[in-house]
This record gives sequence, structure tokens and C-alpha cells, in this order.
Amino acid sequence: MRNSVIVLVACVLLVTSVPAFAQQQREYKSVNKEQINSSNDWTFRFGGYGEMLARRMDYGLNRWNGSATGNTKINHNDVSIPRFVLALDYKFNKKWMLGAEIEFESGGTGTAYEMEAGTGGENGEYEQEFEKGGEVAIEQFHITRLIVPEFNVRVGHLVLPVGLTNTHHEPINFFSSSRPEGETTIMPSTWHETGIEFYGTFGKGYGTFDYEALIVSGPNPNGFNKYNWIKGGRQGFFESDNFTSPAYILRLDYKGLPGLRVGGSFYYSANAGKNSDKFITYETAGKIPVRIWNFDAQYQNKYVIARANYIRGHVAHAAEITAINNRYTSKSPYSRKGPFASEAMTYSAELGINLTAFFSEGKFPTIIPFAHYEYYNTQEKGAEGQVMDARNQVSLWRVGLNWKPLPNLVVKADYTTRQIGTNKVFGKGPYNSENEFAIGVAYAGWFFQK
Repeated sequence: MRNSVIVLVACVLLVTSVPAFAQQQREYKSVNKEQINSSNDWTFRFGGYGEMLARRMDYGLNRWNGSATGNTKINHNDVSIPRFVLALDYKFNKKWMLGAEIEFESGGTGTAYEMEAGTGGENGEYEQEFEKGGEVAIEQFHITRLIVPEFNVRVGHLVLPVGLTNTHHEPINFFSSSRPEGETTIMPSTWHETGIEFYGTFGKGYGTFDYEALIVSGPNPNGFNKYNWIKGGRQGFFESDNFTSPAYILRLDYKGLPGLRVGGSFYYSANAGKNSDKFITYETAGKIPVRIWNFDAQYQNKYVIARANYIRGHVAHAAEITAINNRYTSKSPYSRKGPFASEAMTYSAELGINLTAFFSEGKFPTIIPFAHYEYYNTQEKGAEGQVMDARNQVSLWRVGLNWKPLPNLVVKADYTTRQIGTNKVFGKGPYNSENEFAIGVAYAGWFFQK
């Protein structure tokens, strides 16, 4: 009942919201002097984004159940509210700003129970999750100092610009009813850490570029495992994060042609072992550098929207990390499942056709049929002597429709088929396929600004 009331209030507010949140959310990252000095500019704005999802699936809870055929064939349905986010921005003056986002995941707060999936022989055991602050998280909280278009500074809790989804994580920025699986499997999503960011825009015309350079808290190998690579290494179980080996991120986007954005990022932490809960846990493993490379692009005109994304990462001493993590106490909040792989990878591409563009204005609703292909593997390459599990290798197709009754409201429907144990674009893998049909409703908007 409580969740239904929250969603209803959000939808009512959305109807009166101002133009699209996804564009406005990053407005002050490419702000120019005219915008800074504009007398009509806003001082305070309040909004957010959210998603609701219903799925029909033909597979069970555990792909790793020991069976030679992979996941069991069991039809079942579920409904969820993956996230509900409240956002606010406040300008102290034309140069100083406060920005914040608070995320409510999975419709609630507090301690959560779930069925354990993807943990070998446990095959559907109950698991109790304890998270700092329950399932409420500060996704962003930062102070921004605007200086000149070419150089600005932001400090606080920041979203990391690594990958296409983290950089554009609002749900109206991807076609599928759920966030792309590859990125959300091998990395945190949305990935947010505390630190400092420098950003700006330089060049003009065909030579326009945006850049972001960040120094933030680095990963913790305590959370590295075979199923989610470094995703569980995001810090946050305790009141403060270790900053002994911070992460350095650099992102560059080219925006010189109308409708085209081409970008890439590099993530590096020199010795993630220094960020472990107990500072000497990984001393015997040696130095543990973490590197992630990412390239992505988007092209959009009145007829089409096309996106592509590539991410690959490497972590040193994977075998030593596995051996150390396998000695965790059962009371640890981390998964102890290995082997943790030295490399993980994902790539994807999607294309949507805007049918509205083929009709006279106002004669046809905004409907976008799309096709999406994705490959990911949390164990793309292991250290010497490690045996990788082919069930972590996934090739999937997703096709569907987006209907946008408003610029910042979308209804999504799609069908997904996963082939397990293969990297073929077409063709079946050696394990049972996993198929699902999903319907989702998502929005992103500013409800109020003054």
C-alpha cells in the first residue's frame, strides 16, 4: 500500500513537471556564461525519476545449480519497483550550487530477505541482506563551483562517468525495461563514490569536447567474486570509506556534430587491496591495480536513435584474491564464491526507429520500436591455473517498443532471450536459454522549479 501511494503521488507530480529531466539533469555540466548570468535562471528545483516493472520468465532461480543443462525451465512472474529517486538542486548564487539525489531501491527500506541465486550448490536458499541505511542510498550529494565553461569543480558524492549507463542512468535514456545487463552485472549501477571532480567544455563548432576528471574512493577486493566481478567491491558497508588507494577517472566526449556524441573513459586504482576492511588482508597478494576501459557512442536524429558501448577491465592477482576471499567468515557481508577472474567484458548496441517522424506532426504517437544486442562475461579471462565457468558468458537479444505519451514519461514492452555459454551473436549456447517478457513504466522529470 505504501509503495502504491508513493508511485501515485510521483505520477501526479509528473503530469505537471517541466521539460525532460535527463537533459536538465546535466545542464550545469556544460553551462556557459550566458546561462550563469541569466536573470531567468532557476534557483531551486525538485524532481526525480523512477521505474516500475513486471516480468514473465521461463527460467528458475539458479543458473549455477550443478545441472549440465544450466537453469531449470520454470515459468514464473514478478513485479517490482527497481528504483524511486528524489532529486533537488539549489543555487546559492550564480557560482555555487548544491545537488542531491536520494535513491529508494526495490520499494522499501530496512533489512531484506531474498532467495539466494547464482551461488553454486545453495540453489534457492534464503539469504538475509543487511545494508547500511537499508535500501535507501545517497546517490549524489555535491557542491559545485562554476568558474568558466572550460573548468569547474564539484566535490561530494558523485556518479562515476564509466560506461554508457552510469553516465546516462535515467530510465528514459535506454530503451529496455531494465538497465542493460552487462554493465549492471560487472560494475555497480548507478556507480557513485565520494571525491572531487573537475569538468568543463572546450572548443567550438566541429571541435567541441566535454571532459570530466575525478578522484574518488577506490574499490575494495573483499567484494570481488565470480558472478559480479568488481560490482560488490563498491564501498559503503561502513560509516566511512577507505581512501588509501583512490580511483582516478578520466572521461572525454566529442560533441562537435549535431546529434552525435562519442566518448570514452578510463578508471584506475593503483592498489585496491589498501581499501580492504582490514588493511592488511591482501598484503600477501601484492599490489592489486584495477583498470577499466570504456568506449561508447550515441547518434540521434528525428528518425533514429543508435547507441553502442564497450567495457573491458583487468585486475591483477586474481588467483590470490580468490584464495584470500575464500577464507572469509560466514558472517561476512560479502560473497565468497570464486574463482574471481582477472578480466571481465561487455559490449552492446541498440537501434530505435522513431515512427512519429514519418507522419505529419501530431498525427501519430511517439512510438519507438527497437532492437538491442548485448554480450557480457564476468569471467572473460582468468589467471593462470583458474578454470572459468561458461555459465557466466551471456549473449542476449532484446526487442521491444517504447511509447512516450510525454517527453519525460515512457511505457516499455520488450522480449529478451539469453543464450548461455556463448559469444555468438546468433546461435544457441550449450545451456538452456533464458527468455522473458517485460512491461515497464518509467519517468524522469522536474516537478517544480523556481
